[in-house]
Amino acid sequence: MNKLRTALATAAALGLGALVTAPVQAAAQPAFLAAAQMPASSTPWTATQVFTGVPENGGVLCAPYKIPVQNTRYREFSTEFDTNGVQVTTVARTESDAVKLVDSLRGALVGCGSLLEQQNPGLQAVSASHGKLAVEEGAWVYSLDTADPQIGISDIHLFSVGRDGRTVTLVRWGQMGDLEDAPLTAFRTTTKTAVNKLH
Repeated sequence: MNKLRTALATAAALGLGALVTAPVQAAAQPAFLAAAQMPASSTPWTATQVFTGVPENGGVLCAPYKIPVQNTRYREFSTEFDTNGVQVTTVARTESDAVKLVDSLRGALVGCGSLLEQQNPGLQAVSASHGKLAVEEGAWVYSLDTADPQIGISDIHLFSVGRDGRTVTLVRWGQMGDLEDAPLTAFRTTTKTAVNKLH
């Protein structure tokens, strides 16, 4: 009986040891756009490292505080001539949560122009939807065209929100100018690349 107990104890110890020393394989983090995958510009794009959390001021223009800080990372992009961008990616707890996040972001983007006008008297801001892209669980493209007559400055921003399973990504591109100056077709390609690269 003592030999049996000893054998069982030894087997248990060996099993526990194997469990402790077995390598734990972490799930791969979603991949991000490279600088060269942003829409072509007159000067080359540069990209920062990938940071944990959300960008300053709670996230992204038109969607501040919409993206949770937990399980979120971002990368910023810029050129020499004021063209800039950012990609923010979050992994939701469930696919249902990811769907809700996409819906929340889409609502914020489509209503951004009117909200900015309310918050900034004198500002002219127009948001527009530019359709859905067939990539993974889908991606949607929006624009924000703003003008401040008092300062004489106009800016154009393009946004997209896409999803692959539990992972949601938002991409923003912006520069001085109007919608006619924006590379909408190239931004659609950038969006598809961003969603395809997630996993």
